[in-house]
Amino acid sequence: MEIEKEVKKMTLGHEFGAGASCLKCKDKCEGFELHFWRKICRNCKCGLAEHNVQMNSEENKKVGKLFEDTKYTGLIAKLKTDGVPVYRGNAVTITLGGPATAQTVLPGTAHTVLPASVTATVPHTTAATAAGSVPSAAASGSTASVPSAAASGGTASVPSTATSGATALGGGVRPRPAGVAPVKANAPSVSVNTTAANVVLVANETPLKSVTYEWAPPVANKYVAVRYIELLPPEKRPVAGTEGAAYRRQQMARQLPEHDQDPTKCHELSPAEVKQMQQFVRKYKDEALGIGDVRLPEEMVLIQAAAGQGGPGAAGAAGPGAVGVKGAAGVAGSTSVGAAVGTTAGAMGAPGAPQQSFSCRHCNQPMRVGDPAVYAERAGYDKLWHPACFVCCTCNELLVDMIYFWKRGKLYCGRHYGDSEKPRCGGCDELIFCNEYTQAEGQNWHLKHFCCFDCDLVLAGETYVMEQDKPVCTPCYMKNYAAKCSGCGGAVEPEAQRVSYGEHHWHAAPECFKCSGCAKVLMGQRFMAAQGRLFCSVECKKNTPA
Repeated sequence: MEIEKEVKKMTLGHEFGAGASCLKCKDKCEGFELHFWRKICRNCKCGLAEHNVQMNSEENKKVGKLFEDTKYTGLIAKLKTDGVPVYRGNAVTITLGGPATAQTVLPGTAHTVLPASVTATVPHTTAATAAGSVPSAAASGSTASVPSAAASGGTASVPSTATSGATALGGGVRPRPAGVAPVKANAPSVSVNTTAANVVLVANETPLKSVTYEWAPPVANKYVAVRYIELLPPEKRPVAGTEGAAYRRQQMARQLPEHDQDPTKCHELSPAEVKQMQQFVRKYKDEALGIGDVRLPEEMVLIQAAAGQGGPGAAGAAGPGAVGVKGAAGVAGSTSVGAAVGTTAGAMGAPGAPQQSFSCRHCNQPMRVGDPAVYAERAGYDKLWHPACFVCCTCNELLVDMIYFWKRGKLYCGRHYGDSEKPRCGGCDELIFCNEYTQAEGQNWHLKHFCCFDCDLVLAGETYVMEQDKPVCTPCYMKNYAAKCSGCGGAVEPEAQRVSYGEHHWHAAPECFKCSGCAKVLMGQRFMAAQGRLFCSVECKKNTPA
């Protein structure tokens, strides 16, 4: 009875996604059927990410498990049924345009849209900042504003992560009604000179535009969130129903393999291996795991000044920075920063101070004024990246949902951080925690997993052929991969000599490589080929029936 229950449990586990069509192989795949331990489809050899399987709930559980017992628990929720941590993500619908909005155009940059008639403040040092954390305007009840005086050379206050005079509602942001006085923080504000900016009111008839994103950076200001997404390559923007959303889902599966963090998702680990893996996971959660923080570089300087940490030499100062998100959905939230950003010749925007330039850590190109940047707490807030440059140093792909692993001055995705720490099995794709494993063809393998990619025959002591970086036994190679001889019609053995011309192949033998007209052996002779047939001369070709 116990055995029957276990078999039933394993069978049900492998029914997940069963029959789903392959997006890569199309009709060539009969439908998804999970291999017992390879984590690929038995039918087409593609992974689950290449099949039309909606994995949102499973992926959310995986990332929830990753953030469990870390400082990022604000990004997860516990299911009421079994207490499983689930990643809440930040799927939102954002509506822009309409009345009561203003357009702030910074010279030489794309425009940033901000709601009008509200006031932004940046608090000076408080009890929170003294502890190494600077609360956002959203957290302190502040609201943001660009007064009309800015157009005539006045000054405007800039928020730390301003809610732009709006309140979160249903995943979006609603402008504050006219006539309602803004609620200011109890601390004085830090002003920024905006004489270089033009503030232009948008006509009341501006059409509303709503866009649903499967994920957006969890910042309080929806306009900063939208601008961040606009700075990504078009094919990688997580707009629902587009190739960008599909790209995000595929990268979620590839960059954060669940079998890199959960021993129960691995195949037959020993108790010692389970313990080693648990220690490995605990170590990278404590020392490497992080989530990017989207900020305006100019704003970071103000936060530093407000926290009383300004001045040269503050760059890279250690601090207990943290990221917290309030609300299960929407861009509304708060971000606290505990590390400092260095300045040159005073804070950005201070009257009479020169404009400070900011350069991307990845491409070394300057940041455009008014564009958001991505910061990584573990790297220190003296470093920043363009949104499109916040990528893994190995695969050069966007770090999905800005989830990164920091090691020796480099950003990694979860998969390639694991590869930098442990060997990965070329068969089951799992990290190897046992002492004995084999190396072959430039890859690492569990001893029991160095087997034929088609029939799972263990290849120890056997002859095999590498086909597309996968080992295949000789019988499977002859059946599925071997070239067909255009002379005799038989398969060409992997060790046999052959002659190839274009897409056609022949055994390098007199009985196969000969003239189709007069049967003259063509080994070492001049020949001509037509439609897979060999001829010794033009005359033979003319005299041979088609």
